[in-house]
Amino acid sequence: MAQAREATGATGGDSLVSIQAVTFGYDSRVVLSDVSLDFARGKVIAIMGSSGCGKTTLLRLIGGVITPRAGQILFSGVPVDTADRAALYALRRRMGMLFQFGALFTDLSVFENVAYPLREHTQLSEQMIRDVVLMKLDAVGLRGAAALRIAAISGGMARRVALARAIALDPQIIMYDEPFTGLDPISLGVTANLIRHLNDATGATSLIVSHDVEECFRICDYAYLMSGGRVVARGTPQELRAAEDPGVRQFIRGEPDGPVRFQYPAAPIAQDLGVEA
Repeated sequence: MAQAREATGATGGDSLVSIQAVTFGYDSRVVLSDVSLDFARGKVIAIMGSSGCGKTTLLRLIGGVITPRAGQILFSGVPVDTADRAALYALRRRMGMLFQFGALFTDLSVFENVAYPLREHTQLSEQMIRDVVLMKLDAVGLRGAAALRIAAISGGMARRVALARAIALDPQIIMYDEPFTGLDPISLGVTANLIRHLNDATGATSLIVSHDVEECFRICDYAYLMSGGRVVARGTPQELRAAEDPGVRQFIRGEPDGPVRFQYPAAPIAQDLGVEA
């Protein structure tokens, strides 16, 4: 297993978001168990793992959508308090979110989708909103598509529109939930390059939840690997590639056989079918 250094040192020393001994679950099902991670300012950090391991749940916890059973989440050293709605909404204005399938408003144009958070959360004039929207669209290569309807653009373009909307308010952290899902190779490469370029240009912290090992390793500074609701490895892409732990190697290499099994735990099938052995 890739051994963890001190969390803040491992990711750069200046933590923007810190998840401290967090446990979360639904009813009797535990999704995250005593998880601790740190996300440094200005870095691209990946959270990887198989489906259902709790990656997206971490994003929801950071955004205050759900509340941990135990532990706490700190943003710039201040606890994320889901009970204080005013403080929570103010905190969310410092966050950008790119949802897995974009979550664009299909009845609005490309321009209006990006303008929406500016109209919702600022007092900017329409002229200033226009200028900001065009600059954000230009940053993702879609200024010329501003007037198009969402139904008229491709899936890859829609993902870039969603990215322009996510950075409209110049957030301190941008969270990407499976940003590479469903994209063709060219769109995937474009999206990955944009994530890295925008991170470097803005100085924001970029948090990528994904199971796409190669794309994450190509652009991230640091990565966490999760399994069974726990962090099982952490390190730079080079450190994780060199890991000797069988579970880590299985995920990184995409091997079908290993500690992570295909079958979800269940009683023998003969027992469930009422068949005598």
